[in-house]
Amino acid sequence: MTHDRQDDRISLETTAQFTHGAPWRLSLPHDLPDYLLIWTTKGQAVASLNGCRRGVGAHCAIIVPPGTLFSLDLGRTGGGLVLSLSPELADQSHLPDQPRLLQLREVQAQAEITAALDAIHKEARSDQPFRMDACRAHTALLSVSLRRRIAALPATEKTTGAQRLVNAFSALIGKHHAEGLALADYARMLGVTPTHLTRACKDCSGNTAGDLLAQCSLYAARDLIETTATPLQDIAGQLGFGSAAYFSRFVQNQTGQSPSDLRRAARARGMAAR
Repeated sequence: MTHDRQDDRISLETTAQFTHGAPWRLSLPHDLPDYLLIWTTKGQAVASLNGCRRGVGAHCAIIVPPGTLFSLDLGRTGGGLVLSLSPELADQSHLPDQPRLLQLREVQAQAEITAALDAIHKEARSDQPFRMDACRAHTALLSVSLRRRIAALPATEKTTGAQRLVNAFSALIGKHHAEGLALADYARMLGVTPTHLTRACKDCSGNTAGDLLAQCSLYAARDLIETTATPLQDIAGQLGFGSAAYFSRFVQNQTGQSPSDLRRAARARGMAAR
């Protein structure tokens, strides 16, 4: 008998399964403790890694190491697969450790990624002995395929000052977004003015620094509203809002619905899925 360890977590889901019918789970910027590889299979999408946004098509490997601020807006026609791995398993497999959008145009490269993901999915769902050994082996082959494609890329353009600033801002949001800090506080930590920070974010993503901060707060708010029974006033306090009333206005302005309405709708979706 084999026993899967906690540090061997691995799963493969469609983007619809990953979001549980709530597209904001991908479209709003946030970070996660696990390693993600998102493989787009159809349509056009807009991906953002550490505040820098780019359009992607089918057959794009979106590499999201733990702690990377990311989002993926799939629109109405986009879709794909999401491979989630524990950081330990990703490290053992030598998966690329930097965020990256890897658009693969060669048929052979596309086939290699698809075959590796299919094999991982089959083994992860099986009850065969040594299934995690097989998952680790297929993940290692996936890693080799990705790293070969990255190594074959031409030299990339030098990172701009705006990109470096937005990357640093994104890292700070991941650490401090629940503390109720104002944009001026982040700018001060980065040694720039709020105007300069907003201009850099606008250049890299099309959104202002305030937009990015609000979207990250909204993800955290919706996650707690829709997946827990925590009282709304407690959620407001956990996320650094000055009052429950201010929290409610923020959610209403961002979504067009009150926190209570969002919670009821999420519960209804959960019951319908059973």
